[in-house]
Amino acid sequence: MTISIQFFGAAGEVTGSCHLVTVGKQRLLLDCGLIQGGHKDEARNHEPFPFNPESIDAVVLSHAHIDHSGRLPLLVKRGFRGPIYTQRASRDLCRVMLKDAGFLAERDAEWENRKRERKGLDRIKPLFTVEDAKLALRHFKGLVYGKKQKILPGVTLRLSDAGHILGSSIMEIWLVEGQNTRKLVFSGDLGRYHMPVLEDPAVIRQAGHVVMESTYGDRLHRSWEDSLREFHGVLNHATNGRGNILIPAFAVGRTQEILYLMAKNYEEWGLDRWLIFLDSPMAIEATQIFTQNVDLFDAEAAELWHENSKKPLLPNLQISRTPEQSMAINQIRKGAIIIAGSGMCTGGRIRHHLKHNIWRRECHLVITGFQARGTTGRSIVDGARHIRLWGEEVRVAASVHTIGGLSAHADQATLKDWYGNFNGRPPVTLVHGEERAIKALSDCLHQEMSAPVHTAHPGELLKLT
Repeated sequence: MTISIQFFGAAGEVTGSCHLVTVGKQRLLLDCGLIQGGHKDEARNHEPFPFNPESIDAVVLSHAHIDHSGRLPLLVKRGFRGPIYTQRASRDLCRVMLKDAGFLAERDAEWENRKRERKGLDRIKPLFTVEDAKLALRHFKGLVYGKKQKILPGVTLRLSDAGHILGSSIMEIWLVEGQNTRKLVFSGDLGRYHMPVLEDPAVIRQAGHVVMESTYGDRLHRSWEDSLREFHGVLNHATNGRGNILIPAFAVGRTQEILYLMAKNYEEWGLDRWLIFLDSPMAIEATQIFTQNVDLFDAEAAELWHENSKKPLLPNLQISRTPEQSMAINQIRKGAIIIAGSGMCTGGRIRHHLKHNIWRRECHLVITGFQARGTTGRSIVDGARHIRLWGEEVRVAASVHTIGGLSAHADQATLKDWYGNFNGRPPVTLVHGEERAIKALSDCLHQEMSAPVHTAHPGELLKLT
C-alpha cells in the first residue's frame, strides 16, 4: 500500500480543481470543480469522471468558487455517497452557488434544445439540475478553522484561513497507512496580504509535501494603494463623460470587496454622483451570507460592517433582484455603475449590459479579476474589437480598464513568501495555473529558494511515501 495523490483537474490550467488522495483503502477527493473557458473546455464537464465516484470515501472542499465546487452535484448524481467537508461559510455559500449553477445548466439545456428541435436533433440533458444540487448539499459538513479532526481511517484534517474568499481554506492533511505517515498541505486558492475584508493567509510551518496554486505565478500585482488610485481615476474620468461603468464581478468575494471599498471611500471618490446597481441575485444572497460571518472579517472591515448594520452600506445602492429590474437599468444612458455577474462575462446579466453599453465610446468596462482562456472577458482583455453575444457581433468601443491589483489571488511574491514559511524546503507541486505562470513560479522557487518543485500533469500519479 502507498500514500499518493493523483491530479485530475487544474493541472496545467486554472479551472476544474480536482485531486485524488489515496491512503491505504481510503480515497479522498480534494475539490471537484467545474471546468470553465470556451465551449470545448466546458464540454469536458460532461465526460465521465476518471475515477469511480462510488469509490470516493469523502471530499474536502477548499472554497465555494465554482471552479472548485461546481461538479459536486454531478459527483453525487453519479454515485458518491460520502461526506463533503468544508469551512462552514463555504458550506453556506455553496447553498447559493450550486443551486444557481444547476439553474443555469437547466436554462442552457432548454435554450439548446429549442435549437435542436428546430433542426430535428435529439434533445440534450443539463449537466445537473437544481434538484441535483440540493441532493449534493445534504452531504456537506461545515467545519471551523483551526480544529484538527479525524475524517476517515488514517486521515486527519485541519483547515486554516486562505484569505481568498469568505470560508476559503488551506488544508493540512495527516495521512497514516501502516508505518507510513505523511503530512500533505494543499493551499487551495491563496489570497493576498492586507486584502480588504478578509484576514491574511495563515502561516503553515510543517509539511511533507505541498500542493500549491500558481494562478498569478508569473506576475506581481500593483500595490493596493496604486490600484485604488487607478479605480478612483476611472471614476473621475467617467464622471466627465456621458456613459455608464460596467463591472463584471464574481458573485462571491469580488462583489463584496468592491462594495466595501466603495463604502470606505464613498466621499473621497465622489460616489454620491452615481447610481450604483448590484444586479446579481446570487451576489445579493452571497452578500447576506457575508453579513452573517463578520467574525471571519479583519478588524477594519468588521467595524465598518457593524457601523452599517442598521443602514444601507451605500446610500445610493440599488438592489436588482428581478429580471424586470435588471432590464430597467438598460434604459439608463449615463451615470450608472453596474456590478453584475458573471465575472468572466460568460453568462449572467453582465452580458445584457455589455450588449447595451460596450459599443458606446463614452462607456467604461472595469475588469477586476482573472479571465480564463476562451471566455468573453479574456477576449476583451486581449484586445478583441468585436465580441459575440447571442449570435450577434458587437463592437468593443468602450474604454476597458484592467485593475489587476484588485485580484483575490496571491501574486508571485506572495506565493513565494507563503511557501517560504515552511520549515526546510518540502517538495512542492504546482497546480491551478496556465503554463506560463507555472513555469515562472517554478523557476522563482527553484532559483531563489532551492525548492524541489514539480509541475502537475493531468492524470499524473505522485507517490508521497
